[in-house]
Order: sequence, then structure tokens, then C-alpha cells
Amino acid sequence: MKYAKGEAKAWAKDHMTGIWAAALFPFTDDHAFDEDGFKSNIEHWTQELGISGLFISGKQGEYFSMSLDERKRTFELAVEATGDHAQTIMSCSDANLDTTIELARHAQDVGADWIVVHAPQLHFFKEQDETLLRYYRRIAESVDIGLALWSHPSSGYLMSPELCNQLADIDNVVAIKYSVDRDRYSRLTELASDRIQVSTASEPEWLDNIIDLNWRLYLCSSPPYLLQSAKDRRMLDYTNAAFAGNVDEAKAISASLDPVREALWGTRPAEKPHSHQKYWQELLGQVGGAVRFPLLELTDEEKAVTREAFEACGLEV
Repeated sequence: MKYAKGEAKAWAKDHMTGIWAAALFPFTDDHAFDEDGFKSNIEHWTQELGISGLFISGKQGEYFSMSLDERKRTFELAVEATGDHAQTIMSCSDANLDTTIELARHAQDVGADWIVVHAPQLHFFKEQDETLLRYYRRIAESVDIGLALWSHPSSGYLMSPELCNQLADIDNVVAIKYSVDRDRYSRLTELASDRIQVSTASEPEWLDNIIDLNWRLYLCSSPPYLLQSAKDRRMLDYTNAAFAGNVDEAKAISASLDPVREALWGTRPAEKPHSHQKYWQELLGQVGGAVRFPLLELTDEEKAVTREAFEACGLEV
């Protein structure tokens, strides 16, 4: 690792910045993992789109459909393909704590920069905060690598800003992907931004959060490689303008992306986010591929609607 455990927070403050993206994984028609396609996408994302970090084996990556060995292999491939062009954060989330720790140690061993662990599903809600404090402390004690928290409604609950503020005191807790409303993440920013990077995955809120909350990390989802191409990097452009204090310029660039956002999200069937995003990748010239069972593929009609919107949205490819 590039930092000692006790230096994780300071290192994250200086280096865990910019636009990070959550990787979709390409699968072949027979549902094998397309390693070459995955590496090709990483090279495009990091070297042509300027993405600063990649979130590996999360929900976008269909980790729930992958074996433990496959998940470990994605860590290895991501580190290899990313090289010095960007950082990696490996999702070690699992229902079994021992598996989570095994993945975390593997991520550390293969040279990942960070790990992220989703708040676990809890079937009994007594002493919830104490349970979560024990959970994250156990993981953090088991490794030296910096750990990002992740709270999302899919856990069945949301961690409160006050609980996250307590977790921010752990030596190697460095960030949180906080998939909550603006009031909650603003409150956590106020409480804990001196110790951890606070972020959320909503691209439409990213610019306001740079301006209003002084955020420097977008952590993270798929928009950085779905709203951009090698010729048209407007998300990066408005981000850099905002970081430089050129707010009016940043707002104008961001507003120009509204037709692209509408085309992307306006054509997505609610029950098919993975297959829709992968088809959009293919329209952009990336490797999309199939989804794994039991996820649903797009119909020919849904593809036609998406293609028409893509071709009219003004994204230059």
C-alpha cells in the first residue's frame, strides 16, 4: 500500500478525489466473465475519459451473481488494467462477515487502493447502531487498507449521520458512499468532513455538492462513462471548472448535458438497469455484454427506443 494504516485518512484527503465510477461487468452470451472486454473498458475509462478511480464488484458489477474466486479475479484484473492511470476501490460486501474480510485481505494483497463495504442487512433491529459499530470495527481491525462505508436503502435501513460520525473516528475509515437525501448527507458533511470524504452517487447533484458543500469526490456510479465519450467529456469539464472556482462556466456545461441525461434515464426500464446500461455502453463503443441470470435483458423494442434517444441526445462519439 502507498500509506500506513494510521495515514489512511490523510492520504485519502489528498488522493481520493475527482470522479470515480462503478464498473459494470461484461459477460459473454454464455455468461462467462469477459476479461478482455473488462480490461478494454478500464483502459478507455481511465485513459480516455479521465476517470480518477474505479469501484469494482459492486451492485453495478453484479457481484451477487459471482463466485468468490470470480470476485477475487476482478480485483486482480482491475489493479492490473488500471496501473498508474487511476485508483481502485474494491467492494467486499457480502452477507457473510468472514467472506467480507477474506475479500478485504485479498484486495489489500493484490494492491488495491481502498475497499468499500455496504451496510449489512439486519434481520433484527435491536441495538442497531451498536451492531453496526461492532461490524465495521471488526472489518477495519482485520486489515490495514482504507475502508469506505456505504449506506443505501437496499439494506432495509439507512445509517444516521450521527452513527456515521462515530464510525468516522475509526483510524482507517476514510470515506462514505452515502445514498441518502440531501439533508442527511449535508448533515454528515458538517459533522465528519474533517475525518472522511462524504459523497453520494447522484450525478445531477454532484455539481451543487462541489459548490455548496466543497466536495472533491464523486463516489460513484456509472454516469462518468455513460454520459461521456473520448470526444465529449462534459462531466469532467464541468467538474474541473467547478474545482477551479469557475461556477458559471461549470453550470453552463452541466446544463448542456440535460438532453443526454434525459435520453439515458428516460429510456431505462425500471426493472432492467444493468442490461440498459450495457446496451448504452455498446452504443458508445464500449464492451457491454450480457447480464447474468436472473436479471432481464432488453427487448428489441426497448433497444430501438434507446438507440433513437441516444442518437438524438447530442453526445459526440
